[in-house]
Amino acid sequence: MDVNNVATQTDVITTLTTIKDYIRWGASQLSENKVFFGHGLATPLHESATIVLHVLFQPYNLDDCYLESVLTIEERKKVIHLLNRRIAERKPVAYLTNEAIFAGLSFYVDERVLVPRSPIAEIIEQRFAPWIDEDQVFNILDLCTGSACIAIACAYAFPEAQVDAVELSNDALEVATKNVRQHDLLEQVRIFKSDLFNELPDTKYDVIVSNPPYVAIQEWKELPEEYHQEPEMGFTGGTNGLYLVLTILIEAKKYLAEQGILIIEVGSSAETLQQLLPEIPFYWLEFERGGDGVFLLTAEQVQQYHEQFKRTI
Repeated sequence: MDVNNVATQTDVITTLTTIKDYIRWGASQLSENKVFFGHGLATPLHESATIVLHVLFQPYNLDDCYLESVLTIEERKKVIHLLNRRIAERKPVAYLTNEAIFAGLSFYVDERVLVPRSPIAEIIEQRFAPWIDEDQVFNILDLCTGSACIAIACAYAFPEAQVDAVELSNDALEVATKNVRQHDLLEQVRIFKSDLFNELPDTKYDVIVSNPPYVAIQEWKELPEEYHQEPEMGFTGGTNGLYLVLTILIEAKKYLAEQGILIIEVGSSAETLQQLLPEIPFYWLEFERGGDGVFLLTAEQVQQYHEQFKRTI
């Protein structure tokens, strides 16, 4: 089917009527046109349901009893239009709806930031247990915050903690600020424009967490088109993908509290990191909801292996 002509086909609009119809049909269109699913919505059905429910201003956990509800003609046209764009432009769904769900929370997103999808959400919801006593978490740092989804999720998980969110991109800082305001967390979440630690106050953090750019340049070039809709600055971390990761490992020593923990997502560069630093006992976290490439080190380990980290750059 020619996706550019979908919206003009009256047989679709007249034949398909219910929420269930459009979710099923949309999933078929996404599969047929071989879009890539890698932005937090794992299946064609998930993506199609997100588009349909967004058009209808309904929650993503809409009760099944409403699935037989009939869409108006205008609603049907809007659904088809968004599906058209998803297929033709290869834009991630979150950019079409300007919304992404992370750690059960809603965030505004657009092309200025990566679409939130880190498995780190799962361990934030667990309050980083069993790695740290949640009652002893007073200061949290989120490096390379992007949309501020990690920082804001941490603020909800630790309502008594101060959360500092760091970002270098002016575009991303605007989105992060918008999200902090929408969640009414301006007093708890501070946003800093900084190249990693450079502009931060002299603070000791109980948790430093980061989902930095970690993709090697050549790997980024070979990614599906959907990823190239996102800002390259949020992806690439130098020739081997690890420049920022290694910088964080080196500099974290100064900013971690004595009993603190460091958590960094390195995704597809996990094997490269382990090969570069084979003597470091990175603890690779496991996730019930899927995802990998996230390691944890204690403050003691960051101190112990500081010289090895320094030799990598």
